[in-house]
Parts: sequence; structure tokens; C-alpha cells
Amino acid sequence: MTKQLPKIASLLFLLFSFLPQQGISQTITAKIIDGQTGESIPYANIIVNNSENLVSNSEGYFTLSEKNSDDAVQLLVSYLGYANQTLTVAELKRNQNKISLQPGMIELSDVTLNEKKLTALQIMANVKANLKNNYSVQKNATKDKIFFRESGYLTPKILNVEIDKSTGFTKDGLKKANKEIAAFTSKLITNPPKEYTDILCDYYHSVTQKEKMVYSTKMDVIKATKLKNENNAVSLDELEKSAVNILLTHLDTTKYYRIKSGWFGSRDTISLRKDFNKKKNKTKNTRLSSAKNSLNMFMYENSIINTAKFNFIDNHELYDYKYEGAKYSSDNEFIYVVSFKPRKSKAKYVGKLYISESDFAVLRVDYNLAEGKKEGGFNMKLLLGVKSLENVSNGTIIYKKSPSENGYHLHYVSQETGQYIYLNRPLKFIELTDEEKDVVAFDLKLEANQREKIEFLNIARSEIDHADVEKIKEEEFNFIKLKAYDASIWKNYIAIEPLAEMKQFKAED
Repeated sequence: MTKQLPKIASLLFLLFSFLPQQGISQTITAKIIDGQTGESIPYANIIVNNSENLVSNSEGYFTLSEKNSDDAVQLLVSYLGYANQTLTVAELKRNQNKISLQPGMIELSDVTLNEKKLTALQIMANVKANLKNNYSVQKNATKDKIFFRESGYLTPKILNVEIDKSTGFTKDGLKKANKEIAAFTSKLITNPPKEYTDILCDYYHSVTQKEKMVYSTKMDVIKATKLKNENNAVSLDELEKSAVNILLTHLDTTKYYRIKSGWFGSRDTISLRKDFNKKKNKTKNTRLSSAKNSLNMFMYENSIINTAKFNFIDNHELYDYKYEGAKYSSDNEFIYVVSFKPRKSKAKYVGKLYISESDFAVLRVDYNLAEGKKEGGFNMKLLLGVKSLENVSNGTIIYKKSPSENGYHLHYVSQETGQYIYLNRPLKFIELTDEEKDVVAFDLKLEANQREKIEFLNIARSEIDHADVEKIKEEEFNFIKLKAYDASIWKNYIAIEPLAEMKQFKAED
């Protein structure tokens, strides 16, 4: 009898090892590749069960949530210039979580309209003529499920701060303050700060006509996470706040101060008094209002019809255009491919436009700052010791046809911006009093690069009644604060698959 126990134990082990797979779903991470070259395909569109949209990240990966990981779930994968592929999750698993797309069979060198060949400039003229029709404000009330990710990086090359004069410090206090500042700046140099913020929300938009057009937006945050080293600053504002807090811990907590830099003084009042900061905090934006304002501004800035940033769309005198051929869209529609580059000094970008043959809508934009160009800047390095140069601006923007109305809406965005920063200035904290003043003076030298990456995905859009938008009650939300990326947090939700750098990030204790 005892000889049978090992066999029985083995059978029970096999039985129970298979049972969880039948009852428990797991997220699935897959990769989309070119079937001929094996290279990853970024920004491919994945429609899940004909209802929700996913997009592969810049490394070609996407993740299905637990609810979308059942074998019967259907996926429709499409990308400009490639044949659509429809498959089930079961087939995806059999293919080892890889989807190979095959290039479209027809690559057109010439496309005609009304039996007449169009030049690149004629195509762009038609784009400009149809802008209002294709990108007008949505009249129907809509509900969008949106995923929004912001990634911030600050990389200081030089960061020196030293207090060289103080009427309020003792000698020991001055040494202590300089020691703390040196430790703070050294940490920023050796461990450059990063921050990743993810928000999944329902976003409501309504336009009503009364005496004038009234725009209403509501935001319901479903889940929000912040991956960050809490001890490190990531933005210039936070860097300034951290440095000021170190200094103020050695100043008189009952006094008020203002900051003076060189010839210039600040009107801002600084103090550690509890009554002062309590009153000041009342005017701060809530997390909800801040998140909604950021999202509103982002969508406005990336609408072709509302921004001057994309002057390569309508200012044809500034750019040279070249017709690169045509591709098939996922709807088997011909898509013009037009490249652009600067012709005059005011032009800043190079890139490609993918344009619908039927209505001349821009379906996709790939853009990058041309060599030697900058988006903006301020250079008073010699006179004021300040220089700021916006030298990074690139991205991919994809627009999608709205469900029932004519026109297109923002579907997916991946963009990066960055600037070079230089500061070399003396700063003073001066007590606000008519009597003998408490003064702290220090020298600040900073040279750094600051970058921001933003990803936006409209997962699903539906139309609702205007009255339903008014009924939505917005509620404040809290971020789930993380020290390392945790994929399980998003297992029940649709999210953009993070890049390797985000997955590998770990905050210091």
C-alpha cells in the first residue's frame, strides 16, 4: 500500500496544477513584428472584441487585461501599409504571443483622383481646405475612456549651491546648512530623478448652444499611480521647493522673507509660519483639477485645427513637400504619404504625413525637430546668468474617425519634449521688516537637461446625452504611490504597456 503513495501524490500534483489555468485568467503581453524582417512594429492598433482599442508601444509590445485574456477573445490588428490580421487569444498563445504582420501587397507610386495625378502640394492644399470639416468641434456629447502617462526626467550635469553669507545663521548652523545642501545636490547628480504618472479615466465632453457656445468637460478618475523616488525632485519647481525647504529649516520660523536674485526681486513671500502656509494652501489646485487641466491642454495642443505648432499642415510657404507614394489603411483605403522638411528659416520640423484619399484628413503625423532647430528658448547667459533652450520635440500622433459624426478625434499620441537649462546666479533671502534685516545669500549654479514624455490613448469613444454629462459628479482622487512598477495593479484594466526603462525603475529607500 505504501508503494502506491508516490504515484497517487504525483497524480494529485498534476491534477491540481492544471485546475488553476481553467479558472484564473492572467494578463498576456504580446509583441507585434514585421513578418519579413522580424523588427518590432510600434503604434499598431489592436481592437479587442470590436469594442476597445489598444496600441503597441514604441518597442512593439501591448498587454491584454485579465478580462480580455480568455481564449475566445478576438483581436483585430492593423497598421498602415500592412495587411490586417484577425486572430483569437488562443491563436496568439499558440504563436508564442507574437503577431507577425505582412506588408500590403500593393505599394502605389502614383495615386490618381478623377484620373488626374496629384502633386504633394496639391494634396496639402486639399488637406488645408478640409481642416474644418475633418477636425471641427464634436457637437454630440461624448464619453471617452482615456489612458494618460507622463514621464519626467531631470539630468543635472552641474549643481552647486553654497551659502556664502548669513546674518541669521550661527557658524555651526551655516556649516550644517551647507552640508545638507551638498548632500542634496550630490544625490541629484548621482541619482538623477525620474517620475512616471499613469491615469485611467472616463472623460466627458459636451457642447451646448445658448447665447454662445458653452463647453463642458468632466473627469472621473478610475485609477491613478505615481512611480517616483519621493526623496528626489524631478521638476525645476520641485527642485526649487526642496532647496528652499532646506534653507528655511535654518531660518526664523516666525519671520517672512522674499527672494532676490541679482538685480531682480521676487514678490513671493516665503515663511515657515503655520498660519501663513495654511492660508496659502487654500489656493492650491486639487489633484482632479490639475489632472483635468493638463489633459484638456494636451488635447487642445495636439488638435491639428487649434494649434500653430503644426504649421507644416497649413503654412505651405515654409516647407518643401515630397510625395512618397501611398499605402492601404485598415479599411482598405488609399493613404497618401507626404514627407516635409524646412524650406524657410521659420520652419522647424521634418517628418511624414499620412493622408486619407477620400476626405484628405491627416490620419497620422510623425514629426521631429530638424537639425539645428529649436522650439523656443531664452538666452541671457552673459547678462543674467540664465539660459533655457527647448531642443527636443518629436512625436507620433494618430487620429481616428469619430463613431457617428463626420470628422476625426485624437486617438493616440507619443511625444517627447526637452530643454537645456543653465543658471548661474546669486540668490538672497531678505527678511520683510523695516528694522534690521535677516539676510541669507548663496550662489547657485545649475546645468541640466529636462525631458518629458507623454503617451495618450483613447481606448473607446461613445456618444451620450448632454444631460448625462451635467449629472456627472466629479470626485477627488488619490494616487497609488509606487517604488517599483507593479503590473498587477493594471491587470483588470486597459493600459499602455510601459517601456523597459519604466519596468526597471526602483526608488531608493
